[in-house]
Amino acid sequence: MLHWSLYPVGDSYLLVGSVALVLLGLLAVGPAREKTSRGRRAILLGIRLAVVVLVILAMLRPTLVYTQTEKQAATLVVLADRSRSMSVPDEIAGRTRWEALRRTLADAKGPLTKLAEDFEIKAFTFDSEAHPADVVGGEIRLDGEPDGLQTAIGSVLEDVLRLQAGKRLLGIVLLSDGAQRAYPPRDVLPQTAASRLKPLGYPLFTVRLGKSRGLGQAKDVAVKDLLANPRVFVKNELLVTGQIRVDGYTGREIPVQLLVETSPGQMEPVAQENVKVTADGELIPVKFTHIPQLPGEYKITLAAVGQPGELVETNNRLSTFVNVLKGGLNVLYLEGFPPRAEQNFLRRALDSSADIHVDVVHVNPRPPDTRPPDLPERFKPGKYEVYVLGDLDSSVFEDGELADLADAVSKGAGLIMIGGVHSFGPGGYADTPLANVLPVRMNRFERQALDDEISEDLHVPGPLKMTPTQIGRLHFTLMLAGDPRESLAVWGQLPPLDGANRFRVEALKPSALVLAEAGPGQPLLVAHDYGNGRVMAFAGDTTWHWWMHGQEPAHKRFWRQIVLWLARKDESLEGNVWIKLRQRRFNPGQRVEFTVGAQSPSGGPVEDADYRTEIVLPDGTQEPLDVVPSQEEMTGSFRTTRAAGDYTIQVTASKDGQPLGSAKSRFLVFEQDLELDNAAADAAVLESLAAMTGGRSLVPEELSRLIEHMTEDTDSLEVRTETKKPLWDTWGFFLLLVGLLAAEWYLRKRWGLV
Repeated sequence: MLHWSLYPVGDSYLLVGSVALVLLGLLAVGPAREKTSRGRRAILLGIRLAVVVLVILAMLRPTLVYTQTEKQAATLVVLADRSRSMSVPDEIAGRTRWEALRRTLADAKGPLTKLAEDFEIKAFTFDSEAHPADVVGGEIRLDGEPDGLQTAIGSVLEDVLRLQAGKRLLGIVLLSDGAQRAYPPRDVLPQTAASRLKPLGYPLFTVRLGKSRGLGQAKDVAVKDLLANPRVFVKNELLVTGQIRVDGYTGREIPVQLLVETSPGQMEPVAQENVKVTADGELIPVKFTHIPQLPGEYKITLAAVGQPGELVETNNRLSTFVNVLKGGLNVLYLEGFPPRAEQNFLRRALDSSADIHVDVVHVNPRPPDTRPPDLPERFKPGKYEVYVLGDLDSSVFEDGELADLADAVSKGAGLIMIGGVHSFGPGGYADTPLANVLPVRMNRFERQALDDEISEDLHVPGPLKMTPTQIGRLHFTLMLAGDPRESLAVWGQLPPLDGANRFRVEALKPSALVLAEAGPGQPLLVAHDYGNGRVMAFAGDTTWHWWMHGQEPAHKRFWRQIVLWLARKDESLEGNVWIKLRQRRFNPGQRVEFTVGAQSPSGGPVEDADYRTEIVLPDGTQEPLDVVPSQEEMTGSFRTTRAAGDYTIQVTASKDGQPLGSAKSRFLVFEQDLELDNAAADAAVLESLAAMTGGRSLVPEELSRLIEHMTEDTDSLEVRTETKKPLWDTWGFFLLLVGLLAAEWYLRKRWGLV
């Protein structure tokens, strides 16, 4: 468009008019009539009038204005949710949300085609991330099925803003069920991302799909909660509570079970309850009790039995871990005939502890009637926490008894074998199930008959001074005082042993720790783990001398600490090394934080200890973990928790090259289907996002009209540009004015008027 415009000097027409009047008035002043002719006066007047007109025009500053209107380039972004929840068939005529989404875009093809003539259309499908989709004309092509495992609306909106940086957006159209289901770090709140759209002037238009009722007509049983005390004492009641949500099974009874870990990887039901469903979506409370018989770390699971027609069954169970601690300790001491002095003083030492109960059974290998009739039952798991085997030949045991004892140890019981003429190899234990349990290797050729003389190859004569090793000085069992130095001083005051069984260093198992010795190459006290139990081999049998030489407190403390350690009731875990987890149950992708440390028997931390930490993944692979110092402990974290299942953190500690012990602790990552566990649509979120950005929340049928409105209402995108060409500020105008003035001066001079 072309038009004229005036821009008077000082923006005042009055000023221009005043100057014009003055200049026009000056036209009356001219050369005298008698000096020139009338014609010449007319010529000069005409020239002067032309100059006045040009001056007035220069003051008015006439300008030629060209006005041009153009549409600004802009982009419409379309986001289509392709997560698994879009496969739920709760739309009209039983269509899935994905089918309804594709049909909505197909119905809007015409308006989109028209919009594409003037603007750019960018389309993305999204789950945890945005994936570009092809746009041909106005057709948005969505191939494949909704298979995304997460719905990260907030993160996807932020991704789109980064991808479209520098462009002007007509708006963003979000087609989704509105439910955010995402793991870190893709769990940015949708509201956070939407708050960044409004200042940019980018409206968000949401198209609501799905029903907020949840799975619609789909059926589902889900365990929604599980609560259990993380610590309970053995043989005490463990209360387990939870909630079950049921959809689609109104009027039916759903069996719910409590499963408890009996051995690694083995779960067995210990209780069951049938819950009655009275309404869809109902949260039904359940409660179970269980009395654990053995100490240790156990996995417990609350499981609802799967029902026909369930859309997903991964949410039918929920698990956690419980630490079963020992209360009072039951100890079985098996000794042969005749009773030894060691047995009497050992029993007195343990009986002095109110929390330790000792059953002593004497078995004579010759007359079989000395065997208690209930002896086989005493080896069953859970009967005793600690077993002490004295000078007792293996022939006194019947078939299966030592196998039961080995099984009890593997499930958490403690075992110590004490030196004697018929202990270890001389007692024939090399050919029994205990050969795998004890920390020392035995040979069947070491067998001594009941009436044989003592073999010097198998026994070491005394006196033997028992001294803790470098490891043993910090071990719970050998701390006879509150401070390691004081403890070592007490050991120096103890009388020597009369003799001991010979433990050859080369016969020790790789997992064995030598805690005490009678000198280089002569171990006296050896320990290791067997399954979930702890096992010791003590070569001596004359610690009663300590009592007789005034060291009764040291004798009592030694044997009490032996039993407490075997029963895992010491002040530490796995040889004074411990692991602490803030929680035992995690969502996939959630960060796991833990602390590790080593505790001295006096209760303080072990300084300058070295830690080797690793994690065992659900598939059995191991990965190293880094830990860093934090005050008196070490802290670490683990982030790769995508796979569901049981994880085990293992730590081994050492100091100055000497092992301190090891510990392990388990945690669980849910096997969770985020999308189908609770596939309820969330229309409220979509409405709030649209309101925050100046957009609107629509039903699918309104999308076509929205696109048409965008095509028609583009005033906000029109840019008007003006090009001004001043007519007075030109060389031609200037030369004309100068030429007129020069001509007037020339004529006056020629005519003799100047």
